[in-house]
Amino acid sequence: MAKTNRELADFLRRARSQGDPSRAGLPPDGRVRRVPGLRREEVALLAGVSTDYYARLEQGRPIVPSPAVVEALGRALGLDSAGRAHLQDLIGVTAAPARRRPPSVQRVRPGLYQLLDALDGEPALVLGRRTDVLAANRMAKALFTDFEQLPPRQRNYARWMFLDDDARSLFVDWADQARAAVESLRFEVGRDPDDQATIALVDDLRARSPEFDQWWEQHRVHQRTHGSKRLRHPLVGELTVEYETLSPPGDPDTTLYVYTAEAGSPSKRALDLLASWSLTGPRPGPDRPRPKPS
Repeated sequence: MAKTNRELADFLRRARSQGDPSRAGLPPDGRVRRVPGLRREEVALLAGVSTDYYARLEQGRPIVPSPAVVEALGRALGLDSAGRAHLQDLIGVTAAPARRRPPSVQRVRPGLYQLLDALDGEPALVLGRRTDVLAANRMAKALFTDFEQLPPRQRNYARWMFLDDDARSLFVDWADQARAAVESLRFEVGRDPDDQATIALVDDLRARSPEFDQWWEQHRVHQRTHGSKRLRHPLVGELTVEYETLSPPGDPDTTLYVYTAEAGSPSKRALDLLASWSLTGPRPGPDRPRPKPS
């Protein structure tokens, strides 16, 4: 069985196990549920397909459902927009033409570097495939870490999140942020499950991080478009930043992340202090004194 079909089979089984029969509108049938979630025949009923047809999908058989059936399966399983897009990727049913395999090395356009410089007062990162960190402005380096100082193989957001002790202590809500990183990577794997660099990254993280391995096994997906992060920065203390993401037209494999804080808030004052420090202060280190918040 091809890898893509194994991914599909695993995703369907886990999505079905997380389904809620009462929310799906299924009437009680008096049978004792030995396992949580929906039964195969219930998913088939809700999707309008035969139980045998759905069972073959869940077994990873080489079947390509129509877009209408894929949409019905998404509704039956209660998938959100990211889950439905992931399902479409795994099955191979999309409205767009098939994507050509991208080049192995990603490059940042000069205009994006100029944009990062223009956003000098706000932390901004450019992430590529598999959450590789392609570029960062000075504020992002001061807020998170200077990825450019890391060996090229380690310039990856998910790798840093799970394998760097500083990342674990930086995020107040580390578990939530780390889980989101796993689910975002899962989402990307569905778009190109045969990418060898992504496979190597996932295998390495699964071997080195029990948390990553546990959350990867759950096969949940998430598409990061906006959100917030709570940080405990070693220089400016606790702050909360909101982020928005932008994908440049014609370059869907590149995403710009911009982090901001509400005007007049303690978090904004902390960012301003960090900006001032990053312009005039020494590089961070364990023996550097912490500037006092104003």
